[in-house]
Amino acid sequence: MTSQSSPPSLPPVPAAADSGLPSLAGFAWRRLGPLAAATVAGGLALDGLGRLAHGPLLSAAAATAGLGALWLWRPAAGRGRGPAPADVGGWLQRLEALEARFQALEPTATATAGSAADPTPARSQRQLELAGLRRQLQRPGLHLAVVGHPPQDPAWRQQLATALRGPEPLTLHWARPLPASSECWAWPEPFASCDALLYCLSTPLLAADLRWLEALPEGQPLWLLLKADGADQAAAGPAEEASDGAALLAQLGLASPPPLLCWRQRSDLPTALQPLARICAREAPRLRRQRQIRSLESLHGRWQADLERLRRGHFQALQQRTQWLVAAGVVAAPLPSLDLLVLAVANGLMVKEMARLWDCPWSAEQLRAVAVELARASLTLGVVEWSSQALAGAVKWHGATWLLGSAVQALSAAYLTRVVGRAMADSLARSVGVAEPDLERLRREAPLLVARAAERERIDWPAFLRQGQQWLGEQARMGQAGRQSSQQLA
Repeated sequence: MTSQSSPPSLPPVPAAADSGLPSLAGFAWRRLGPLAAATVAGGLALDGLGRLAHGPLLSAAAATAGLGALWLWRPAAGRGRGPAPADVGGWLQRLEALEARFQALEPTATATAGSAADPTPARSQRQLELAGLRRQLQRPGLHLAVVGHPPQDPAWRQQLATALRGPEPLTLHWARPLPASSECWAWPEPFASCDALLYCLSTPLLAADLRWLEALPEGQPLWLLLKADGADQAAAGPAEEASDGAALLAQLGLASPPPLLCWRQRSDLPTALQPLARICAREAPRLRRQRQIRSLESLHGRWQADLERLRRGHFQALQQRTQWLVAAGVVAAPLPSLDLLVLAVANGLMVKEMARLWDCPWSAEQLRAVAVELARASLTLGVVEWSSQALAGAVKWHGATWLLGSAVQALSAAYLTRVVGRAMADSLARSVGVAEPDLERLRREAPLLVARAAERERIDWPAFLRQGQQWLGEQARMGQAGRQSSQQLA
């Protein structure tokens, strides 16, 4: 059956051609073995790479990229967006800058007669989020979430509120029992935006408690309030209670063990809560400021992720156009060497449009230099060799007779453009806010960037092959129409 998107005059391309694809592991293993050894310490790296490379769905390129991931994506001074703001005003400025980028990239709504255009649903949602955050930043006092399994007795709750009362106004947010399972395990509001959280526990611990504690927003102050078994603990001394508390914290397995407050009877509650009451009275300004920064940083992270998805959507359309422009240039003037192919791909990349997408201030020369480094790394990795053999496999195993002459070189150039373009997009995403590229560091990191991009593009190989078949059919029809026009003029 012929695919609807393919020219009817051409044979169909199989949906999946794994049997005809050469393994990228062979090329990556030969070329990336020394790189993996240099990136990760000695035999451990090669042993891990060897084990991963034997998996049927994971090539050595992905294994090497995985081994180098911690080094490649590690936080580093001067990388990415620079130091985080230290105050509320700085974070608000960052959010406003992100909103400006959204408005530049999002489709604009159509204005009706006599009225301005309504904001897009996404922009309206961001406006609501920012307005809600501004209200939260201005709220007075402290807000404490009481979650987990607190007793439902109103007298107990009143006693807890009285024990925590201090010079700072305190608002308690009582949570209903948290669900035993969740798809996202994300803390709902208003608990995620509270200044601190008091998690009420009882033994034996439940798996859901462990999971909710692991899902706490990073940096949110946490206290545990444990209801000890009165029958077993009535005669327990301080040493036994401390030992039991340490065992419970070890069972929780949290990275930073929180303070543990224990009570057995209602009369013990005020004494147990004294450490938390002192913190609320003495450090209220610090808790409030930490909550403000934490909420701003969280919203900024969500917006940044949304903006990156929007950028990637624009980039995919740009990638589609660019790969066929490069391929058309290779068809028109076949290149005698791979070095010239690298330069053609680097010069053909629409780096100015990519720089605009990621708001990159680099000059055209700097952008081309980055593209050339990534293209050379792709050549070293064997991307062109792999794609050429994969195309030859399509001819051998599936009778793709349309892959003749300059078509193989053109599609190899298009595929190389896809890999380099994706690696370029990853590089720009990591360099937002950097005034100029560090080419020395890029030369060290380019093989890992390209390996990661090549493995992701390899997953889309059948779709790329179908697109290539369709593009070659369009080129053939355009050439035939041009010849007919020339004959008529003659």
